[in-house]
Amino acid sequence: MNLNRYQSAYERYKEKIANVRSHEMVINMGPQHPSTHGVLRLELITDGEIVKEIIPHLGYLHRCFDKHAESMNYTKTIPFTDRLDYLASMNNSHSFVMGVERMLGIEHKIPKRVEYIRVLVCELNRIASHLIAIGTYGIDIGAFTPFMWCFRDREHIMNMLEWASGSRMLYNYIWIGGLFYDLPVGFEDRCKEFLSYFKPKLTELDELLSTNQIFISRTANIGILPADVAINYGCSGPMLRASGIKWDLRRIDGYSVYPEIEFDIPVGKGEMGTLGDSWDRYKVRVDEIYESVRIIEQCLSRLTTDFARTLDFDPRALVPKKVNLKEQDYYIRSENPKGELGFYFVTQEKTDIPRRVKARGPSFNNLSVLPELGKGVLIADLIAILGSIDIVLGEVDR
Repeated sequence: MNLNRYQSAYERYKEKIANVRSHEMVINMGPQHPSTHGVLRLELITDGEIVKEIIPHLGYLHRCFDKHAESMNYTKTIPFTDRLDYLASMNNSHSFVMGVERMLGIEHKIPKRVEYIRVLVCELNRIASHLIAIGTYGIDIGAFTPFMWCFRDREHIMNMLEWASGSRMLYNYIWIGGLFYDLPVGFEDRCKEFLSYFKPKLTELDELLSTNQIFISRTANIGILPADVAINYGCSGPMLRASGIKWDLRRIDGYSVYPEIEFDIPVGKGEMGTLGDSWDRYKVRVDEIYESVRIIEQCLSRLTTDFARTLDFDPRALVPKKVNLKEQDYYIRSENPKGELGFYFVTQEKTDIPRRVKARGPSFNNLSVLPELGKGVLIADLIAILGSIDIVLGEVDR
């Protein structure tokens, strides 16, 4: 049945290409095009400068994550989760680890210090991910300065996470039952220094782009995503919230220690154009950075008072030597910087290797709406729409 479905889809694709009229063109954008944010190939059917049809071609970065996870135990899979959305590795491993901990029934035993450290490093990684999104979005449409500023400030976060984990991008820091290691001595103070430096820089970045008339003309009223279309395509994260829907899994599911932390959920308001346009998607990410700063400040406060480090604290105390699970199906989801990241497990008894693991990457679902958003737009506007989606191909192809 699946083979017939794929065959019929391929036949429809061939028919679509064969029916291209004489005044239309078929243009390949990617997979080596810098504005496709990775090895994504978009096949465009255009009439002059107007895009009539978009056909995405995926799979150039396929690395068999699901099958890798089915051939090794749960602990060994954590480094592979880092390579899904490699700009938000902490968030990936946090989601995977929470799923295994819940299947083991130890999620309520995790020490509060461990939970607050997890949220701290995940929010730092969220800021780093959004800085990449904003900086590359700026350079996509001709603004070079924000790109340099974002990479400059992200470098401070990279240095701190490297100090904590020993790695710059692929951390393997959050483990089942605990952490690779406690935060280095002085990490909290250095983090506070970073926030003091970063808050005025963030305001400066916000003012540079958000009210820039050239930036507004390139993004406002471009790529409008209505709320019902976003829901039907399974969009999540800033893509969904920019359409006016207040949906954030940190609040909806209340996992880890997020229920103990105060923060707001930014949503699109159509301030510069229409609700759900490319400008709204950009602005939601900027506002989320402000909220992540608030979350980090609260984590640092708790980590230096109520849950301060002690000599006898062992972040590996609950790390199991072997993950023994009963046979079950389980789905875990969390709020990745790009949306809902989920893992579906089918476990088996007498082994710590799962029968089935399926990852639900938010970039894949968010990208699927591109043919809907890109119909009838200029080629230049398609670049602005794709950049506003903020995809990572490691998560799309897996």
